[in-house]
Amino acid sequence: MDQITSLTKFRNPYGNQEIELQQVEYEAGGTPMMRLRIKERGARFTIFDVDPVTAQTWAQAMLDWARPLAGQGAPGERSE
Repeated sequence: MDQITSLTKFRNPYGNQEIELQQVEYEAGGTPMMRLRIKERGARFTIFDVDPVTAQTWAQAMLDWARPLAGQGAPGERSE
């Protein structure tokens, strides 16, 4: 049986999607994968399984985008 370990779960406040990151280790072996589960309204799910290299590339791109914007707050909010 595949082993699935939840790493974190959070909500996107703008679309109210539930996002969960999991580590998946397949019974057949191979590279552990990171599973991104995005639950939309109702019962719709979007699921990606990515390898460690893809996860690192994706994470770095997100950090590069978010770092200069993180201190700005949400649109309409004032940062102090």
